[in-house]
Amino acid sequence: MVLGFRKKAAAEPIEAPALPTSVEDSKKQAETTGVAQTTGLKKFQKAHRWDLNLPVQKLAAVDTAVVSDDLEKKLNVEHTLLEENSPYPEVAATVRNYDEEAPCNTIRAWTIGLLLTTIACSINMLFSLRNPSISITTYVVQLVAYPLGRGWDLIMPKKTFNTFGYKWSFNPHPFNMKEHTIIVVMANASFAGGVAYATDILLAQEVFYKQFFGWWFQLLLVITSQMIGFGMAGIVRRFLVWPSAMIWPSTLVNCSMFYALHDHKESDPAETNGWSIGKYRWFLYVFTVSFVWYWFPGWIAQFLSYFVFACWIAPQNTIVNQIFGGVSGLGLIPITFDWTIITSFLTSPLIYPFFAIANMVAGVFIFIFLSAVGVAYTGSLYSEYLPMQDSQSYDNTGQIYDVHRVMTPELTLDVAAYESYSPLFLSTNFALCYGISFATISAVIVHTVLYNGREIWERAKLARNQDADVHLKMMRKYPDSPDWWYAVLYIVLFALALTTVLYWDTHMTWWGFIVCMLIPVVFLVPIGLVQAVTNWQLGLNVLTEFIVGYMLPGRPIAMMIFKTFGYITMAQALYFSQDLKMGHYMKVPPRTMFSAQVIAVFWSSIVQVAVYNWALGNIRNICSDDQADSYTCPGAKVFYTASVVWGAIGPGRIFGPGKIYGVMQWYWLLGALLPVTSYIMARRWPNSWLRYVHWPLMLGGTGWIPPATVYTYLCWGLVGFIFNFLIKRRWPGWWMQYNYITSAGLDTGLFISTIVIFFTLYLTNTKPPQWWGNVDIFNTKDMTDTAIRKVVAPGETFGPKTWN
Repeated sequence: MVLGFRKKAAAEPIEAPALPTSVEDSKKQAETTGVAQTTGLKKFQKAHRWDLNLPVQKLAAVDTAVVSDDLEKKLNVEHTLLEENSPYPEVAATVRNYDEEAPCNTIRAWTIGLLLTTIACSINMLFSLRNPSISITTYVVQLVAYPLGRGWDLIMPKKTFNTFGYKWSFNPHPFNMKEHTIIVVMANASFAGGVAYATDILLAQEVFYKQFFGWWFQLLLVITSQMIGFGMAGIVRRFLVWPSAMIWPSTLVNCSMFYALHDHKESDPAETNGWSIGKYRWFLYVFTVSFVWYWFPGWIAQFLSYFVFACWIAPQNTIVNQIFGGVSGLGLIPITFDWTIITSFLTSPLIYPFFAIANMVAGVFIFIFLSAVGVAYTGSLYSEYLPMQDSQSYDNTGQIYDVHRVMTPELTLDVAAYESYSPLFLSTNFALCYGISFATISAVIVHTVLYNGREIWERAKLARNQDADVHLKMMRKYPDSPDWWYAVLYIVLFALALTTVLYWDTHMTWWGFIVCMLIPVVFLVPIGLVQAVTNWQLGLNVLTEFIVGYMLPGRPIAMMIFKTFGYITMAQALYFSQDLKMGHYMKVPPRTMFSAQVIAVFWSSIVQVAVYNWALGNIRNICSDDQADSYTCPGAKVFYTASVVWGAIGPGRIFGPGKIYGVMQWYWLLGALLPVTSYIMARRWPNSWLRYVHWPLMLGGTGWIPPATVYTYLCWGLVGFIFNFLIKRRWPGWWMQYNYITSAGLDTGLFISTIVIFFTLYLTNTKPPQWWGNVDIFNTKDMTDTAIRKVVAPGETFGPKTWN
């Protein structure tokens, strides 16, 4: 078959060694080679000892087989775990255990991929400047790409061309899943996580700091910060992509959607608890219901979003609104009928393993809910004068902290003005979350050393020769992308980034930049191990702010650059790793994946810079609070405020010894000790529930608070409990077949409905129906963020008498 952009001689993939197809074949192979099977099982046993996604029954079967003298029993277990299918039920039920060989490096895939990347990046960049905003997601691209690919089949000619020895065609074969995967990977790589993080630096510089370094600075800053993580992702594939234990749950939703869109066959009722409906039809049903339903909480009856009836009964009661409020309170009764509330910060709970859901909800309840009650109602940290939860910082009169009052014309801290104005105060949950983020950093390091240290060392030595499941064995037939490709890419981008921050007057030092790049190097694998297993990414934004605040005090521009490269490099590397796993599951050749990701990120960076400059040059009064079309740049304002707080005032004046929030420093020690205690107990009782205690997840799972709330987490956890515990145990066949496609349908229907409402109603300034369910529900103390027990009288202040 003719491929796009490939010579005919290179069309066939390298053949892999034949895999045993049955236990009998495995036995014959073992007898022929004389290789003992016990070694492989022992390696598997050691590598998966603390594997929380592997069913305990399979772990028990491995333990029994290792000590057994029965060769056939050993072969049975090894064949089931490594050769027949993935040892993980979720993966085995979602990803096919054979390679449907089809070309993907085609003109069609590249054209549609770059087209959708350009459109989606442009929309996301433009509307990121607006409040409220809208964002095109991966699921939308995945859904739209399917009819485009099928339409290409009908329109484009099938004629084959020969250009300088290359045979190619506009339409060499029917649109297939591998081409579809390439399109989605290009989109994912280009706008995963929203828009380029560095564009907030550019906005803050130009709009608030009145600095403009020109297009070359903008392009180099965005390209390097977006792409440098890809070089790191390629190097750590041996830890985060190739091992079967790294399941990357969110990729299973994409894979399930690929199969549903391309395969319309009915399901086998014997395998799905009596259901025969195909995944494609079920996806369409769920998509339609989700699309139609969101018009109610999203427009017609907005009270369905935050169903906090206790606050409606007592709208002006401070205690009731603090305990039961969903926006600025603790949300003790988690009821919502809005999928947006459940997924807006945490993504779909149907994706997460139940042990992850349990750890995250437990962490929120222990470290946020109980701690907040203890702090708030004992008057600690001056909490009686502050909201229970929001994302603002306050002065000692209870008003929003005015950072301009403590800045010099040179954009450094005016110490005298700071001493005469006010220390900085945080809402109760906001302050607690800073301490918890400190504990998360120390916990993830200790946890990784204890639970994964030996495994990391072994995988570093084995590389692609490690114990392989069926998917890695099939991928070995395709030429791999050499490590040196990724290493060279990283070195070149590192050099460009260093040149960029030193050539222009960013106040960044060469050694400061090296330190900020060491942070993602240290944390990429530990945090990647957590995300690949649980679907939750622990952030480094607080750590980077904390370090640069001490290391380069009084340099807000340098602080923003340090935070961007220190945090987003790791985040981008994890997004790239996730996409590499998707390509791994869909059997896309690694070298095609490399090209698609690199080109898509490079092109999307240029597109975003171009749209950014167009917006600043053509939208009147952009980023002003009263901008006519609501282009108020909310993200850039938050970024600017953080640069002042951490870059000018600095962490020493907020969290230093003797300061208001100095007690939060004890969380570093707490985070280091907790994994040690659970590890000791789990070794003592290895088959108890203690093996599922995951402190980095329990602590770091709170990372979206604020702006997420306890109410958000509890609603999310309740839905996760229903699907991933009750339904999974009671109807496992249904869960295996339909859970991920249900998640895809709910998410996609919501996104399309949101886009339609946004462009047809919000942008036309149409008001929602004006009735109690859309008006009066917003007049509670919870919704207005006024549930404060003590209001400062005019002319008075609270807090310490002196500060610095």
